[in-house]
Amino acid sequence: MKPIETASNVPVENGAHKICQLKGSYQKVRDGRKQPIRGLWVRNGRFYARLAVEDESGKKVVRRIPLEGAKTAPEAVAAMRKLQTQREESELPVLRMTPKLVDYQLEYFKRFEARKRPATIAKERGAMKLWVKHIGETRLNKISRAQINAFIDKRQGAGISGRTVNLDVIALRNVLKAAREDELLKALPMQGMKPLNYIKTKRQLVILTEIEAICNASLEASKNGQQLADYIKLMAFCGSRRNETLRLKWSDVNFDLKHITIGADGLAKNGEHRAVDFNDKLEAHLLDMKSRRAPDSQWLFPSPQRGKNDTHAKTFRQSLELAKKHFQEKEGKAVKFSFHDCRHSFISFSVMSGIDYMTVARWVSHQDGGILIGKVYGHLSNDHAKLQAQRLNFGPTLLTVVA
Repeated sequence: MKPIETASNVPVENGAHKICQLKGSYQKVRDGRKQPIRGLWVRNGRFYARLAVEDESGKKVVRRIPLEGAKTAPEAVAAMRKLQTQREESELPVLRMTPKLVDYQLEYFKRFEARKRPATIAKERGAMKLWVKHIGETRLNKISRAQINAFIDKRQGAGISGRTVNLDVIALRNVLKAAREDELLKALPMQGMKPLNYIKTKRQLVILTEIEAICNASLEASKNGQQLADYIKLMAFCGSRRNETLRLKWSDVNFDLKHITIGADGLAKNGEHRAVDFNDKLEAHLLDMKSRRAPDSQWLFPSPQRGKNDTHAKTFRQSLELAKKHFQEKEGKAVKFSFHDCRHSFISFSVMSGIDYMTVARWVSHQDGGILIGKVYGHLSNDHAKLQAQRLNFGPTLLTVVA
């Protein structure tokens, strides 16, 4: 039997024979009589079947489909016949070109926008804008480790922290994982990559007098000063997060059972709600807020621009900046304060008060039963324990026995 032939140049195995082809070009595969085998092509040692198939819209298009695993021409013929049979029986999957990152990331957000928290989607959108600018026209299956490393180097060169860069890479990985589930990728280009090391900045402990000072400055600096002060104190007294605090309703506050429910709308970070038991400061603050409650709103923090629509405030960032600027002008020194400092301080003072880690974890929605609190805040209770140890008395003690 004569060997199957193509144009010469690149050898391709054909059983005991070799096919030769021009490098980089598609060449017809020929049978032993030098007749072209209909629909069978080869390029750079890889066999392709040329078939009319349906695209995503149902339109008939002609595509060259790589015949995976075909090492020889007979194997390629068999693989092509299998595809043809699948097409005849309507079992051939819809085929399409691997999309570009700039296009697929839009599909990703359309699909996951309702499945993830708005804050998570917003962060991923911000990161993907950077990735699209960097490699947006690259097709998903062509994204390389070198491109990812170049992005990381560029971000670090701009002074961006390792933690932020790691989050950027996670955003891209989430998009590519979805592409892999859609069978557009076989492997992730960042597979095996280690996250960047970074030194986590130790957050300051904001004490109550400092919280009072920034609240007083807010009252003087902004027309929304009272709302801002209420907002800061509430987070400091119950440990709630920034956005979940904005979404609190008066129906979440139960003065009879003495607790406030955080995340009743299902939009909390882990999707679960939790009850924070009243402490003296929290109960007094909520009673004070209730005495000043807006009669036309269900929200603890109604939007100042709500008009006829009862909506909650979206952010107090600008008001906080005005308060900090006013404090600096009045006191002659800058103040370092963020909304998350309130949550950090609540957890810190809970630990220093001797409250067990599991209870604190339940209040602040840590699902590890207090392990993280023990790691991050454990030193606070250790210092407190050392102070208590100094009170231990091993001297003689008089006991009064009651008959």
